[in-house]
Amino acid sequence: MPIHAIPPSAALCRVCFALALGVTSALVANAEDATTFNPAVINPEVERTLGAEDPLAEPVGLPAVEIDLTDGTIDEIAQRVLDAMSLREKIGQMCQVSSFGTDLPKEVADDLRGGRIGSLFYTGTPEQTREAKRVAMEESRLGLPLLTPRDVIHGFETVFPIPLGQAASWNPELIEAASAIAADEARAQGVNWTFAPMLDISRDARWGRIAESVGEDPLLASAISKAMVRGFQQPVENADGTVAYEGIAACAKHFAAYGLTEGGRDYNRAEVSISELHNAILPPFRAATEAACATFMTGFSAVNGVPVTGHRELITDLLKGRWDFEGLVVSDWTSVIEMIEHGYAADRREAARLAVSAGLDMEMASTTFRENLVDLVESGEIEESQIDDAVLRIIRVKLQFAMPRDDDPLADQTIESRREVAKRLAQQSCVLLKNDGVALPLKTDKLKRVAVIGPLADAARDQLGCWMLDGKPEDAVTLLSAMKETLGDGIEVVHAAGSESSIDDSTKGFDGALDAAEGADVAIVCVGEGWMLSGEARSRADLHLPGSQRALVQAIAETGTPVVLVVMAGRPLTIGAEAELADAVLYAWHPGTMGGPAIAELLVGDESPSGKLPATFPKQVGQCPLYYNHPNTGRPALPETKALIGSGRADFPEDQKYRSHYIDVDPFPLYPFGFGLSYTSFRYDSPELTTDSIKPGQTIGVRVRLTNTGDVAADEVAQLYVQDVAASLVRPVRELKGFRRVRLEPGESQVLEFALSTDDLAYYDNRGEVVLEPGEFRLGVGGDSTVSLSETFTLRGSEVTDEAKRSRLRGAKANVVAPVASN
Repeated sequence: MPIHAIPPSAALCRVCFALALGVTSALVANAEDATTFNPAVINPEVERTLGAEDPLAEPVGLPAVEIDLTDGTIDEIAQRVLDAMSLREKIGQMCQVSSFGTDLPKEVADDLRGGRIGSLFYTGTPEQTREAKRVAMEESRLGLPLLTPRDVIHGFETVFPIPLGQAASWNPELIEAASAIAADEARAQGVNWTFAPMLDISRDARWGRIAESVGEDPLLASAISKAMVRGFQQPVENADGTVAYEGIAACAKHFAAYGLTEGGRDYNRAEVSISELHNAILPPFRAATEAACATFMTGFSAVNGVPVTGHRELITDLLKGRWDFEGLVVSDWTSVIEMIEHGYAADRREAARLAVSAGLDMEMASTTFRENLVDLVESGEIEESQIDDAVLRIIRVKLQFAMPRDDDPLADQTIESRREVAKRLAQQSCVLLKNDGVALPLKTDKLKRVAVIGPLADAARDQLGCWMLDGKPEDAVTLLSAMKETLGDGIEVVHAAGSESSIDDSTKGFDGALDAAEGADVAIVCVGEGWMLSGEARSRADLHLPGSQRALVQAIAETGTPVVLVVMAGRPLTIGAEAELADAVLYAWHPGTMGGPAIAELLVGDESPSGKLPATFPKQVGQCPLYYNHPNTGRPALPETKALIGSGRADFPEDQKYRSHYIDVDPFPLYPFGFGLSYTSFRYDSPELTTDSIKPGQTIGVRVRLTNTGDVAADEVAQLYVQDVAASLVRPVRELKGFRRVRLEPGESQVLEFALSTDDLAYYDNRGEVVLEPGEFRLGVGGDSTVSLSETFTLRGSEVTDEAKRSRLRGAKANVVAPVASN
């Protein structure tokens, strides 16, 4: 009985739990000390046997065959392999199984020899991975290479900020470099496929997996999507115009609308209109296909009543049809059999039929394909041509990414160079939310004693974040360590955690924290979420600082010592009260291996914060979902609207009474999308338009002068927003249409030029068709999404050009060119 076919309730289940929470491989290897978790408890259908006869066992021996996997084009080779395969060998390629531990189990090796495994994931050691690859290529009849994926989400040995933190950098080029490093480190250990990037647009901070997302905006997410795919896969154009790949296969997930899970509760359903799906949710996935992403993964959720794993309209009609996606589509962990729990499939056999009929190419973890596809084909319920299409896709990806390579991907790199990129990305990910009285940067020439307080100040594992399998906490440099190193011997650094962890409710450590603060010139208070509080199955109904941290911040503030609040978290938190108590607030997300030095250098002014929020911060959890590019109502809240409860008033003023608002909190965010302060100041001159009207197929230029009016060299992220004033569908109040990160010296100016074509003004209607409508548009350029839309232009004509259709099908693009002048 193959162990990979029946996830047992012992060692494998302990590892499943560890992986779900994101522990390191070192901890996985020591699974005897890990908490146990049985997937069969979540879904009894997981615990199955294949019976005495394996449906994929060949009834008679097959003739030997020799196929040169290097002779011809990828399509030619894939077709030759397919022509030589038996039905059972084809179906074997559609099966992805796991194999934990340090050695390759005999059952797994036998299945590899028999062609009954197409992909082996979560192998326990690089040695096991290499042995599995060897067996697949040298001892199987067809000699096909093996796909060996792993969750390389935000780094491998070098851990970068969580993806939401990376998005706060608004720097696709740096994100691409980080993704390439992660791919190189993973490939050096035998990994040839990552289950990243996660491209789910998320508007709800309650959802734990917002940490793995790149925020709420489709244009920003699309730019990062392409950057991550390029970084992971590392395409290189050959002399003949074909493309080879030096990295590992990327996987765009979770297709689609998983981030709209109802109530922010993981795995819940998503209900979304056709226009909203195409305009706001799908663009980053379309961008991934434009970057030639090799694979896609379906989401767990049911979208508009249909589980995505069985959603033919999304997988076959849209992804493989309209978008011409040529890669493979894999399910998420056991999501095929979870269609039974959804109530969409009656049993495992029907689940397999529905998944393949929808266009799914590979099943992860569960075994319905292995058990049922032979019979489904032989009974005529599934055409063998459907199997052939799936297998051709799988073989093509293998030929691109799984063939043996002798090069060392890390030969031209050093640990120091990789960590430098990690530090730069962590720095650019940090967002300065408050800086009253210029509390930052710290005036080190006047400091004698600095208190570093809080449960996350010296918590190496926590700063690495969720879904981190291979980084080592001992390699992480904490904020406490970095502050000691940065400040040197001349300034005393005292430390008190105050709480044992981010979820500790006790106040017994407060006395030590208060003593540290009272004797210090400044208190750096590092609070937030431990790594286990965000990620998969980590939704929260309360977005306040957990445990006793709120009380800790208040107690430190009451000492009168200036407070610099550093927040490490996997999501936007409702920190309004704590921000009021602090002199400065720096939001650092979970910053990764080099988070400590990155933050320390920002605090002392070696570099200015330049991050901008990729997600809106609510004042209260009851505002969720909350996002900047929402459609308006017929009775929008007025800018001056304030909460009624606590105001001392009996009712709202007459002009505010019947408006779209709450009575116990004002209707606006704590911090808006795109927001982030700097140690300097910037001035945006009024945008200049090259024309006041355009026709279909034309372009309008937008020029704006940006000036650093302060005394510090710094980066600014200029953002272009546009509003379609009136349309046949209610449109967003504003949409990001371009952005640019630019560095300016004190007193320096640059003229930034954006180009808006009518393609950028088109949108999808509820038929899923691209429309372009005449009328007035407003725009503005500034440092966040609250910029005034002060300029107007008119679109005359409604003809949708073929290029507009193609442009919208390609997904959102960051429509920005280089500065055209400076002084």
